[in-house]
Amino acid sequence: MMIRIGFGFDTHQLDFNHEFWLGGVLIPHHKGATGHSDADTLVHAIIDALLGAAGLRDIGTQFPDTAPEFRGIDSKVLLSDTMKLIASRGFVIGNIDSTIVLQSPKIGPHIPAMIETLSKVMNIGTDQLSIKAKTSEKLGFIGREEGISAYAVALLNKE
Repeated sequence: MMIRIGFGFDTHQLDFNHEFWLGGVLIPHHKGATGHSDADTLVHAIIDALLGAAGLRDIGTQFPDTAPEFRGIDSKVLLSDTMKLIASRGFVIGNIDSTIVLQSPKIGPHIPAMIETLSKVMNIGTDQLSIKAKTSEKLGFIGREEGISAYAVALLNKE
């Protein structure tokens, strides 16, 4: 069996008058992440981890932000397409571990819904996806509530 590990990172600016999609779930908040797609920072980090483990570079290579067909797209669609790409290389997910860094709002109560939503998109068990949340202790752009970051590590298996 071949085992491959991939690491993903993403960050987005937070601004007023934007929906806040995170982990495939709409989070009620007065700010949302900005970007070419729906700016779901967690999903983008997971996609990068999966693509990296499969040797398929990164989200910008597969789904460029210069392509009009990806403007405003639901990141769950990109995640579903990523699953097709890694499957075409013969890989299946072993597990994913991720961390969201966000000062506000507190997202702990939303994590079960995120795990349920993303597990369904990736067709994996909920025990194969871990999502953790941290603050930056009011330091930097995250602490000033100007942005959000997410990190993910994915383990892929190939028979």
